[in-house]
Amino acid sequence: MKLLLDTHIWLWLTIDPKRLGPRTAQILDDKQNELWLSPISTWEALTLHQKGKVHLHGDLSEWVANAVSATKLAPFTHEVALAGRQFPYNQDPADRFLCATALILDLTLVTADEKLLSLANIRTLANR
Repeated sequence: MKLLLDTHIWLWLTIDPKRLGPRTAQILDDKQNELWLSPISTWEALTLHQKGKVHLHGDLSEWVANAVSATKLAPFTHEVALAGRQFPYNQDPADRFLCATALILDLTLVTADEKLLSLANIRTLANR
């Protein structure tokens, strides 16, 4: 399975794995599955760190390099940006880009966000 990690799922996997549901943890640990990450998630994580909402330990460049090492890059392309416009405007822009990335790259979005789980035009995997 090709799995796009929502930002919070990536952060939980990286710094607080106990927050992952047992099924999700097992799926993410399965080496046959590909874990994909958007640069939007890196930006979101760094923004949350700057605001003091999460604490990323050590040098941020090293932290990012280590935290993305087990993932594939889900590129933020012009096609993704355009597709992001079709998702509801009241959603967080980063969420729109993650949904568009899942749609364009044919990935399954792993999330705990009920709003994203209810979208009909992308595949999702709930954190359970």
